[in-house]
Amino acid sequence: MNAEIKRGSLEMIAAMLISGSIGWFVLMSGQPVINVVFWRCAIGALVLLAVCAALGQLRPGMLTRATLLLAIAGGVALVLNWLLLFAAYSYASISIATAVYNTQPFMLVGLGALFLGEKLTARKLLWLALAFAGVLMVVLAQPRQAGGQHNYLVGIGLSLGAAFFYALMALAAKRLKGTPPHLIALIQVTVGTVMLLPLVNFHAPTSTGQWGMLVTVGVLHTGLMYVLMYGALQKLPTNLIGSLSFIYPIAAMLVDRLAFGHRLVALQLAGAAIILLAAAGMNLLGERRLAPTPGGKQAPEQ
Repeated sequence: MNAEIKRGSLEMIAAMLISGSIGWFVLMSGQPVINVVFWRCAIGALVLLAVCAALGQLRPGMLTRATLLLAIAGGVALVLNWLLLFAAYSYASISIATAVYNTQPFMLVGLGALFLGEKLTARKLLWLALAFAGVLMVVLAQPRQAGGQHNYLVGIGLSLGAAFFYALMALAAKRLKGTPPHLIALIQVTVGTVMLLPLVNFHAPTSTGQWGMLVTVGVLHTGLMYVLMYGALQKLPTNLIGSLSFIYPIAAMLVDRLAFGHRLVALQLAGAAIILLAAAGMNLLGERRLAPTPGGKQAPEQ
């Protein structure tokens, strides 16, 4: 393994471990989901602004009007994705929300077939059917406690909605090839800041510890995570990126188990494993890469 591949692998592993821990910070912040996403965007924007300035990506003429509009549209989809995913944690647990959220490659396949004329091959349909079976298994493993069934299904629905909006964001990203990825990330979180500003409850009680959680989500899980992830994407081959991206759901499930004691029942565990297996097959064995970043490589997102 050469030095560049080794460094890129370490950056990708760090980025995925950071992503896998975000659910704990979101829940421990004790804030409404809108507040969490707003502060993630606002604080993350400051970090990414400094990064883009240091990389010389704020020069005039870096973006065309069409590119800017597409980046803004992708930003709206990304923010809706975060809102739904973070809301799902409180209903279906971090583990289940993360597993169901990993149906996003299949959402992208469907959107690609509808809007980009991409061919639905037999192999893609096989992985899609397998993922659907995994989701059905997760849905059937409903909790027995009173009121649990409704909340559980709401959580799964929110996770599926988050995956759909992530796929929309990835579809927009496919049109932004050649645009600096850190600049696109800055546009996206700036869009989120403006978009959520009228909805934020600035009077919500917030302790020093809770502010610490929000700042961490903005600095660590947004600013630093983007820098690490995009640094890795520039150094690694696509197959290695796809392989390392599965550290994220595994890390999220471990955090959920260790921090909150959530143990998946056998049917949930089997369903989650099947979803991840199908997503791995689609990403690593499919004929074409599904969600290239503006730099042309596949990017996991959280």
